[in-house]
Amino acid sequence: MTGKLDCLIVGGGPGGLTAAIYLARFRRTVLVVDEAKSRCAWIPTSHNHAGFMNGINGLDLLDRMRCQAAQYGARIETGSIKSLRCIDQGGFVATTEAGGALAAETVILATGVIDDQPRLPDLFDAVQRGLIRVCPICDAYEVIDKKVAVIGHGRDAMGEVLFIRGYTADLTLLTLGTPMNLTAEDRNKLSELGIRTVEEQVERVTEEDGRITKVVLKSGEELSFDTLYSALGTLARSTLAAQVGADMNDQGRVIVDSHCLTSVPGFYAAGDIVEGLNQISVAMGQAAMAATAVHNQLRRREGMIPPDSAVPPADPEPIQTPKTTLAACTQPPEAGVGE
Repeated sequence: MTGKLDCLIVGGGPGGLTAAIYLARFRRTVLVVDEAKSRCAWIPTSHNHAGFMNGINGLDLLDRMRCQAAQYGARIETGSIKSLRCIDQGGFVATTEAGGALAAETVILATGVIDDQPRLPDLFDAVQRGLIRVCPICDAYEVIDKKVAVIGHGRDAMGEVLFIRGYTADLTLLTLGTPMNLTAEDRNKLSELGIRTVEEQVERVTEEDGRITKVVLKSGEELSFDTLYSALGTLARSTLAAQVGADMNDQGRVIVDSHCLTSVPGFYAAGDIVEGLNQISVAMGQAAMAATAVHNQLRRREGMIPPDSAVPPADPEPIQTPKTTLAACTQPPEAGVGE
């Protein structure tokens, strides 16, 4: 076991990497252990990430964030944490998949969730090219007035179909052969909105020139769509939270306070693993709060915060800055972004 870290971050998605950037700039010893399973890697182009007018690819965003964290001294290692336990004298000990031990004063869990993916061939490639989508909040704007199918069979799928109905009227719900788990009222609602439901098995999906050309059902019927959405649900990657006894909701999502602290002292969580909205911007905001709370927890332990003082001090008066002009917004985007 090497020296004790100020913070161990488990997960290297937008949440974990944001926390690493903050903590490294706080001059803390921080290690990110990343299984390289971030949902962000599946994103072909994120159009609702502020600051990128032409969008940014998920893998590109992760690369940028890793470089930024490393620039300030954060260590990032590929691997997984197999077990985590609290120790009596304070802090945590983690065991890696290779059998090594890591000691840390604090831990930020940013492991996210896993999508229950449809059983279709070449799935990652299809999602990367935007043929199959998983986040209508992120990209339903790109399917306005297009032919869209949603894969699912329960209330989650119905909720997604109704959300997308605000962007297009040409919608089909595909269950891939699983009987729909919907009430008669739900089915009537779908029918009233002109949303077709198909409970047959899908034999194959074909595409040509970067778009889906047809979905072939077991009966031989061929359906054509511009894109598919998967709405089969997610599984929280909360094993480590359970090992240290953190409170979770009935979906296995970790419950945190306003500083992203869990019910276990020194154990924080950020991103999709936390109950709430699964969005990059939310993960980054939670990670910023968690990292700052970690830093202040350590400062308090080091005697660098008076017991009853405000943390951090009140913000200074805002500096007046020139307004952004329309001309500034029409400048060519940064090279490579969104390409």
